[in-house]
Amino acid sequence: MRRFVFTLALAGSFIATAAESSQPSTVVVIDAGHGGFDRGGIPGQRVPEKTMTLDVAQRLKAVLTAYGYPVVMTRDSDMFVPLGTRVAIANSYRDAIFVCIHFNAARRGSANGIETYFYSSQSLPLASAIHYYVAGGAPTPNRGVRRRGFYVLRKTTIPAVLVECGFLTNATEANYAQSSAYQQKLAEEIGRGIRERSLVASTSTANRLAANNTTVPLQPFIDQTHYRDPDLVRSKHRKRSSKSSSKSTSATRKHSSDADSEKRSSTQKKKSAPAQTEN
Repeated sequence: MRRFVFTLALAGSFIATAAESSQPSTVVVIDAGHGGFDRGGIPGQRVPEKTMTLDVAQRLKAVLTAYGYPVVMTRDSDMFVPLGTRVAIANSYRDAIFVCIHFNAARRGSANGIETYFYSSQSLPLASAIHYYVAGGAPTPNRGVRRRGFYVLRKTTIPAVLVECGFLTNATEANYAQSSAYQQKLAEEIGRGIRERSLVASTSTANRLAANNTTVPLQPFIDQTHYRDPDLVRSKHRKRSSKSSSKSTSATRKHSSDADSEKRSSTQKKKSAPAQTEN
């Protein structure tokens, strides 16, 4: 009888240990794009991207927390966080993944669809899994997976992806994005992709469909690494504008100073001229 009780106790201990080990240890760093004075999108855009990204990011946090994942947010409110700070937060965790939430924009109102970006080869399985579920569950076109050197993807040392959840400049997709049901759907599909990233099939089986949820096809991708990071271009433009303004102000001050100096010099010469004549 004692041996039976001991066996049950040992079995119970094993089950408890197994349950603990089944809890995800991977930290998920969620990055809600833009924020604060940075609305995101393009000039004249009606729906601010910063609000939509935060809504989806907070829902994703709730989904992942329910799964047992440790979650870190680069921002949890309407505040501006520099790109370097976002990357630093991500890189401060070793066993982690970095997921950036964004929405797209274009001057052409008919542009639509879902895109997922990655940069390093270690990030492709994560990008494949997330894109497979988000694009598969969205009522909008699949624009594919793309490799591109966005700063937050290029500078991170952990698997990192950036999901463009639709075009806010497209009337239909903007309406979707503002729907709480659609925001929840996006969060759940991204969360599912994170959970099943380890099920991404090898290259040899990339073209077959997922069977019985045991594999997720590795996605083909478009290489766009020759494109510049628009965030950095805008940042450099702002810096150049600031420097130009500073130089202009400095030049104006110098001109005024030179003019004042010339006036003082001229006045001094006029005053000193009679004295020299008398001498």
